[in-house]
Amino acid sequence: MSSSGLKWIPKALLASVLLMVSACASDIMKNYVGQPVESVVLDYGPPTTIVELGRGERAYQWRKISTNVVSGTSSGEVHNTKHGTEYEVTETPGSVERQECFYTFYARASGGRWFVTNFRKPKLECE
Repeated sequence: MSSSGLKWIPKALLASVLLMVSACASDIMKNYVGQPVESVVLDYGPPTTIVELGRGERAYQWRKISTNVVSGTSSGEVHNTKHGTEYEVTETPGSVERQECFYTFYARASGGRWFVTNFRKPKLECE
C-alpha cells in the first residue's frame, strides 16, 4: 500500500472514535442533576419556560429549533430512440427541514436557590 493510501486511516479512526464518544443529550443533561439551575443557564442561556409545579418544585424548559437545508438534485440519462437521441432529466427539489426540541429540567428549592433534581428525556430525534 502506498503512503498516500495510508493518509485516510488516522482521519477515519478519529471520526469513528468521535462518533463512539459523542454524548447524547440525556447524558449531558444527567450531569446537571444536583447542580444549581444557574449552571444550565450559564451554559445554554435563560430557559424558554418556567412552570411552577407546586410543593417547592419547578420545571425549567429550553426550546431549540434547528433548520437543515437539503439540496435538490438533477440527473440525466441519454436514450436512443428510433427518432434519434433523447436526453431525459430527472429533478428532485430541495427542501428545508425544521426540528423543534425541548429540554426540560426539574428543580427543587433549597436555601433560596433552585437545584436540578431530574430531567425529562428528550424525544429520540433530539438526542
